[in-house]
Amino acid sequence: MEHIVVLGAGAGGAMTANILRRKLDRSDVRISIVDKSSKHVYQPSFYLIPFGYMEPEDQFRDVRDVMQSGVEFVEDEVVGIDPDAQEVHLDAAEDGLSYDYLVVSLGHRLAPESIPGMAEGWEETDAVYPYYHYEAAVAMREALEDFDGGTFVVTVPDTPIKCGGAPMKMTMLAEDYFQRQGIRDDVDVVMTKPGDAIFGVSPYREKLEEIFEDRDIEFEPNFTVSEVDYENQIIHSEEGEELDYDLYAPVSPQYGQPAVTENSPLTEGDEENDGEYITVDDYTLQHTEYDNVFALGDADDTPKSRTAAAARKQAHVVADNLSSLVEGGRMTKEYSGYAACPLLTKKGKAMMAEFDYEESISAPVESRMNWIMDINILPSFYWNAWMRGYDPLP
Repeated sequence: MEHIVVLGAGAGGAMTANILRRKLDRSDVRISIVDKSSKHVYQPSFYLIPFGYMEPEDQFRDVRDVMQSGVEFVEDEVVGIDPDAQEVHLDAAEDGLSYDYLVVSLGHRLAPESIPGMAEGWEETDAVYPYYHYEAAVAMREALEDFDGGTFVVTVPDTPIKCGGAPMKMTMLAEDYFQRQGIRDDVDVVMTKPGDAIFGVSPYREKLEEIFEDRDIEFEPNFTVSEVDYENQIIHSEEGEELDYDLYAPVSPQYGQPAVTENSPLTEGDEENDGEYITVDDYTLQHTEYDNVFALGDADDTPKSRTAAAARKQAHVVADNLSSLVEGGRMTKEYSGYAACPLLTKKGKAMMAEFDYEESISAPVESRMNWIMDINILPSFYWNAWMRGYDPLP
């Protein structure tokens, strides 16, 4: 019996395992999924929780409840991968987990500790909330309720990040929140980025620039955070700039998982990102050296935006191509680079950014329908259809 092992029970891994289980005969193929946590979390909620637009307790499901019957869940931490021996090394298990085919979707590693003072500011003060972490997102709600004025800052690291639109969403929702609280005149709202563009894709970039200007949101380009002086509440940049803050919502630097970056050869071809991501063909998502290995989500080196929408499209490509290999056929499915990001601009308004490797797809239009889609509709699709391996939307 062939054995497919999926590493990571996040969005990409869980969807892929469930699609594979539906496609392949259970008498011929065994499917296992490995994750160090038994809880699956809806990560797109993290920038919404601080403002009360989603509730913390609604964002978790047990992995076993998310998976199709017939998918074996292994609760353990992946510490290494030997693709030559076709074996995954686990933290608690004495013996490795062997496979015939491997899908890697281990996601990003959040590393606030890589910026001096960032983690300490989070742990030791009430002014620093790296909201890509669930605990920080929850704690930030109370901090916002207590905030009565000063400088609110969002920073973006000089690394690839999951959901590249989240810093803009945090910034715009915060500005709108301060308006609703009646303290906007007492707050300076600032967002920084290492590069010179608010957003990397036109025409959404130009629309965001217009929104920032109309709402007096300050954008500081070419600002790469180098240190956080949390005692004096000052952010230092590699470019020699300083920025004071009273409430700080940094995006943590993000890297590949040590199991693949340090304890496998799967990232060795990723020269552009210093070996942080698994090298795959941009279209088939098959590893460039090991034909029985695929990767998707935040873990691969494709030049895409790292979003759940991208992982959803990638999951179908990986599942279809891997199913073809298992059944002795050839791979025909190709990933287009599709990604989508609902850019929430204020309460009740959002703009949908959709694009692929070649072009932008949707118009840069703010609407209430886009807000309803992101807040009320997509979570239901996520839990009840996409995570189960079904796709009711094209």
